[in-house]
Order: sequence, then C-alpha cells, then structure tokens
Amino acid sequence: MSDPLLRELDHYVVLEPGAPERILSAAETLAWLEARLAALPSLPADLQDLPGPGACARRLLETACELELEPGVAVQWFAVRLEPPGQ
Repeated sequence: MSDPLLRELDHYVVLEPGAPERILSAAETLAWLEARLAALPSLPADLQDLPGPGACARRLLETACELELEPGVAVQWFAVRLEPPGQ
C-alpha cells in the first residue's frame, strides 16, 4: 500500500477462507489483524522487532494485504472507499 491516498481510507474488505467477505472500519481491521497475529505460533520475521501487537497490525495494514496463517491458508484485506471523495 505505497499510495498515501490508500492510507487515508477508513474501511477494508476482509477475506477469510470459508467465510463471507466483510467490510470493517480501519479500527476493526486493526483489531482483526491483531487477533490473527495472536493466533500464530510465531510472528513473521519482518514483524518480530516491533514493540507489540498493535504495532505489528499497523505495519501489516500499511505494507501488506495478506497474512499466511498456515501453509496454503491466508487471510486478505483491501482498502475500499465507501463514499466518493468530498461527500
């Protein structure tokens, strides 16, 4: 998510295997990511030096759109705009 405009978005569509897609607020998406990270046996290498689960979730939200939970099973999230700009 290198486009700074994407970081201004307040909602994300969340995709999980075997579940319907959901639209979450940015705060809900961060909490959802924190929960997924907490369930992992170990954090991905690029997150291990961060100070806590909140920082890890923020890093993922800003730099990625997928987290592998186990080999071949991943969750995804994508920024979406619910209203046109200026409304």
